[in-house]
Amino acid sequence: MSSQADTPDFTDWQQIVSLFRQASAEGKDELLLRLLLTPDERESLIARVNIFHELLNGDRSQRKISELLGVGVATITRGSNELKHHDAEIRTWLSDILKQQQEEQAGQ
Repeated sequence: MSSQADTPDFTDWQQIVSLFRQASAEGKDELLLRLLLTPDERESLIARVNIFHELLNGDRSQRKISELLGVGVATITRGSNELKHHDAEIRTWLSDILKQQQEEQAGQ
């Protein structure tokens, strides 16, 4: 907290995005994520990425995704609802980068 005011210094989402951009530019994005997220939060983030990946693939029902990932159906539904807030271009972009990452991991 700032020594000059009784409010936190970081109050805006864009400040956090800028922090990640700076860390990434310095090659320290993983370090920043490890510092900011607990192991449970990191696992939740992995689950969230898998939820989006499965939803965008469209091969499994929400119930099957829930069983596959060991998360509740409500968690899958929240991910589905978030995707619905974005247009097809964004969904395609996300699907493409997730597939690219999956292919890169399979090639290693």
